Amino acid sequence: MRKFTTLALITLSCWFGEVAAETPKAELSGALMSGGLIIAEITGASRVELNGQALKMTPNNRVVFGFGRDQHGPQTLSLFTEEGREFKRVIEIAPREYKIDRVDGVPQRTVTPDPQQQERARREAALVWKARNDALTDRLDFLKPAIMPAKGRISGVYGSQRIFNGTPRNPHFGLDVAAPTGSPVIAPWAGKVIVAENDLFYSGGTLIIDHGFGVTSTYIHLHKLHVAVGDEVEQGQRIADIGATGRVTGPHLDWRINWRHQRLDPALVIEHFSTTATNPVPAELR
Repeated sequence: MRKFTTLALITLSCWFGEVAAETPKAELSGALMSGGLIIAEITGASRVELNGQALKMTPNNRVVFGFGRDQHGPQTLSLFTEEGREFKRVIEIAPREYKIDRVDGVPQRTVTPDPQQQERARREAALVWKARNDALTDRLDFLKPAIMPAKGRISGVYGSQRIFNGTPRNPHFGLDVAAPTGSPVIAPWAGKVIVAENDLFYSGGTLIIDHGFGVTSTYIHLHKLHVAVGDEVEQGQRIADIGATGRVTGPHLDWRINWRHQRLDPALVIEHFSTTATNPVPAELR
């Protein structure tokens, strides 16, 4: 697992010369860099916005947000009091450099699909998009420490530029864990299954789980699914088996995390929001 130097805690205690005791505060946990998930504990504010976008607050005064692969630079967090006063803080999000992955031997039909296959892929992408749009639920699963969903060799990392069979394609947005077909995949948090498909064009066997407030996790290239849409899953529950379905060259789990439609780095989630500083592996996976 890669390690990053990050600022894990910030207290917004001084706003434009105001007296700190009279101003709202936010304590931020997470990686202040591209791909980072951030959870903020809010005091003294009734409403929060990020870059003008409203953030829903949990009953225990938390908000969650994240920054995509290419998001960096100054971001504005606004806290509003009951009286409507706005207090702003600029959060500096550090950029990252990404590696280039050259992947040969994938089925050429998944690199240069024909028109019928392209239309199928568009329909499947729309299904996933809608599921994530509907995932702004009040679940609080994401507030608990996360666990790794599989055991194995890390064979691919977030953000890397992919070149399939010599053809440049979109960056990789997940954390790949290589393991034999049939190896267990477990839920890193509790949640509710919102997508369960056995054979999507690019991703093969695919699961998406809702963890609340826009946080979802995705598991692709699965050999077998053990849950269905609507199922409630517990943390550590076996939800699927690792496979080699979709656009792959061998069996592995591609694990992804989203906040709304922002694709985040699972490695940073494990680094900052797991039970230990290293990857916790449940007994089932040891």
